Order: sequence, then structure tokens, then C-alpha cells
Amino acid sequence: MVYQPKNINLIFTFLSGLVLLFILGPLIGMLLDTPATDIFDVGKESEVQNSIGLTLGASFLGTLFFSIAAIPFAYLLARKEFKLKRLISGIIDIPVVIPHSAAGIALLGFISRDSYIGKAAEYLGFSLVGHPAGIAMAMAFVSLPYLINAARNGFEAVPVRLEKAALNLGAGSFKMFFSISLPLAWRSILSGLIMMFARGMSEFGAVIIIAYNPMTTPVMIFERFGSFGLKYAQPVALIFIAISLFVFILLRWLSGKNSNA
Repeated sequence: MVYQPKNINLIFTFLSGLVLLFILGPLIGMLLDTPATDIFDVGKESEVQNSIGLTLGASFLGTLFFSIAAIPFAYLLARKEFKLKRLISGIIDIPVVIPHSAAGIALLGFISRDSYIGKAAEYLGFSLVGHPAGIAMAMAFVSLPYLINAARNGFEAVPVRLEKAALNLGAGSFKMFFSISLPLAWRSILSGLIMMFARGMSEFGAVIIIAYNPMTTPVMIFERFGSFGLKYAQPVALIFIAISLFVFILLRWLSGKNSNA
């Protein structure tokens, strides 16, 4: 029997088309089912605009703040061997595998007014629960593994001999990290930052536990669907999907442009 690779290519192409149809079909159906006037009218609502601004801002700030510690952590995981390393690597992925409503409950106990962190926030004059800072923490909690894992893969791809050469030439560890390791792993780190930001702004389960109000856009979509039905929720969903896609494509384009520079 003669092997004919074209046959398997046709089958795989057909299966690929089914996957793409499964992804695009619901989105295209929702777009065709929603009048353009409804989309424009909802887009003018200050409540929707504020919600989108809160969602993007909280995710961005959460990504920026937690990356300060996450990137060095990823470097240690990539370069150092120590006891319980596999256990720690497994712990990092916990927020991805547990139900996000459960993640929100766990985080709520961690930042509530009775906790040390909650009391510290109260001392500063605000409560993390129901606050944009709490929302940013919820977004970061469920999305941080994407950054850590991507950055770790990037650092692992950096040749150790280059780092050793820099050290042998008299560079300190900090200079070696910022002049060799970080620039060479930057593409993976940037990809991780983008994924963390994108995953954070789409989070619903953990966020709604921490703050029903002020509403992020995923929470607003759920609230409008529960209160008024599908037709009322669709325009907000379409607007947020369009903005999410635009931001994601823009960041991907910038990351590709920077990596080729």
C-alpha cells in the first residue's frame, strides 16, 4: 500500500476548519444577531466606558506590579537547583487548575478586613474588597502563572556560557542579568506579560467574589444577562470582545516589532 500524505493533509485541514468554525461561529453569530445601532448606543453609555477602563487599567497595573517579583522568580527557577523545586513549580500552576470562583474565595480571605493585608489597607484608608486594587490582585492571581512560565522558558533558552563569560569578564551578577539574561529572554517575557494582561482582563470568577461593584466588563456582561437577558448583554459583550482583540493584536504586533529590532 502506497502512503499518500495528501490524504492525511486533507483530513487534518478539514479538522482544522472545524476547530476554527467552532471558535469563530459563536462570535460571528452574535455579531450578526446584534443591530449596529444597539452597539453604538451601548458604547456611548458612561457605565460601559468606565467598566472597560477599569478592566483594562486594573489588569495592566496588576501585570506591571507583580511582574517586578515574578520575572526574578522565573530566573531563579530557570537557573537554580534547590530542594522542593518541583513542588514550587507545581504550586505556581495552582491558580490555573482550580475553579476561579474558589480562587476568589481564597483570595477574599487573604485580603479581607480581618487579615493582615486587609488591616494594612484599612490603615491606609481603604478596603481591598470592592476596590480596584483588589480587582487587580484577583486578576493577577489567576494570570500570574502565564508570565512566570513564559519567562522561565525564556531564561532557560539563554546559553549559560554567555552569562558565565560576562561574569568572567568582571561583570557583576546584576549587570550580567540586565545586559545578558534579560535582553535575550525578553521576547518570551513580553509574550508572558501579554498573556498575563489578556487573561487578567477577561477574568470573571475571582473578580466577582472580590468586587461586584465597581463592575469590570465581564461582571457587567453577566449582570446584564442575568437581569435583562441575552439581547441586553450582547452589545456589551461585542464591544469588549472587539476591544480585547484590538489590544491583544496591538500588543502582539508591538512585541514582534520589538523582537525584530
